[in-house]
Amino acid sequence: MKIRFAPLARPRTGTLVLVLAEGAAGAESGPPLLAALNAESDGAVARSIAAARFAAKAGQVCALLAPPGLGLTRLVLVGAGPAGKLDRLAAERAGGTLAAALDGQAEAAALIAEPPPGAALDAAVFAVALAAGASLRAWRFERYRTRPVPGKDAAAPRLARLDLLVPDRRAAAHAWAAAEAAVAGTLFARDLITEPANRLTPAQFADQLRALRRDGVEVEILPEPRLRKLGFGALLGVGQGSPNRPLLAVLRWRGQGRRARRAAERPGPLAFVGKGVCFDTGGISIKPADRMWEMRADMAGAAAAAGAMLALARRRAPVDAVAVLGLVENAISERALRPSDVVRSLSGKTVEVIDTDAEGRLVLADCLHYAATRFRPAAMVDLATLTGSIVVALGHERAGLFASDAALAAAIAAAGEAVGEPVWPMPLSDAYLEGVRSPIADLRNCHPGRMQPDACHAAIFLRQFAGAVPWAHLDIAGVDTRERADALGPKGAAGWGVRLLDRLSALRFEGEAARPTGRRGRHG
Repeated sequence: MKIRFAPLARPRTGTLVLVLAEGAAGAESGPPLLAALNAESDGAVARSIAAARFAAKAGQVCALLAPPGLGLTRLVLVGAGPAGKLDRLAAERAGGTLAAALDGQAEAAALIAEPPPGAALDAAVFAVALAAGASLRAWRFERYRTRPVPGKDAAAPRLARLDLLVPDRRAAAHAWAAAEAAVAGTLFARDLITEPANRLTPAQFADQLRALRRDGVEVEILPEPRLRKLGFGALLGVGQGSPNRPLLAVLRWRGQGRRARRAAERPGPLAFVGKGVCFDTGGISIKPADRMWEMRADMAGAAAAAGAMLALARRRAPVDAVAVLGLVENAISERALRPSDVVRSLSGKTVEVIDTDAEGRLVLADCLHYAATRFRPAAMVDLATLTGSIVVALGHERAGLFASDAALAAAIAAAGEAVGEPVWPMPLSDAYLEGVRSPIADLRNCHPGRMQPDACHAAIFLRQFAGAVPWAHLDIAGVDTRERADALGPKGAAGWGVRLLDRLSALRFEGEAARPTGRRGRHG
């Protein structure tokens, strides 16, 4: 869907969309434009609002087809909830609601993008939030669909264009440039996550990443022989059972508009580390067949890190950033890793494999050590669909946050709240280290007992490979995909983490270049 900003003028044809605040949805109590539309339609607008019991609550929609006297194809009213609570995130949800309501409409729609009276948002921020929400909700993945599905609307035409009618077109377009970059990164991650495993092997994943060079991202792919020579024993152990050989992808964005500095004075980059298990059978410790197809999304951490790099590049962020992605398949064969095997990680630490389905932490162990020692980053954040126990603890509402550095943890939490990707702090105590000590190696990849805090054990295991770098681990197993459609996306891949990482960069690592959110409140 194309987003366009246009001068604030009432259209006389096509589809017109109004976003209304709760309590201002009546023809008399609403904005002057609504009253004018009602008068010109000889009361048809007011009658439709009453018949639909439309009160402009968040998520409500009232659509009038060919309203008499207006010359419009349709008039769509979208509820945004109370004006006093209409912040940027609520505006995004309203944008997503209107996109869902217009799904299947091939023609362009015009949206009056003026914030309702009482909303603590200026017009540009309000318009950009609506555009972001609409773009996120309008995403579809139809690459492999060859014909319409009878009785389904999945193959219906997309909304061609959304014209946002704003008081200051230049201000809105300028603000959209940064927001659009994060949206593009999120949609890129969703596409990667949704690709079936036979279409996104480690090599095919690497091919997708090479396309980021068009946006100025440096892309380096380390093949298996290079990894073996360097000593990536943990990552290679995970991938040794698959005919699709493991790879390491390194993405680098060196920032724009920064003054040249001597190398000794240049701070280390912000590092993202992603688990890129393109399919996870569980290995010899095989998963149950039920819903195993979902394991194509076990690379959502790597997808989010890649999407964040695209976002930084698209908005020309003044930050030095690097992403290290371990791309691998966890398969079953006569060569597959076995429970009781011992692997030597890149750091030199040896790991006893208790469960081959605890493979993600092995991949991340080598990636974290590589990122920490090669790039000496200012901070390091890893993302991984790592444990089922984090879903038990937090459900599908928040990701688990484990951090070695309080300031980094606070910045991640603030970034997550600002973009609607919230986290919850989890304990990272040395007391959990005893659970991953091995009697025959330095560590074991998980506790062998039942009813254990596996998310905490996994995090303390990873902590052993992060070195002295300020580090945080995001366990995104419960938030990487949507269980059902909502205002910001259909059921399926969420692209969770892209906007959080992009916002983290702006909050913590770009200094005066950090862009304002336009949102008032504790994280504004």
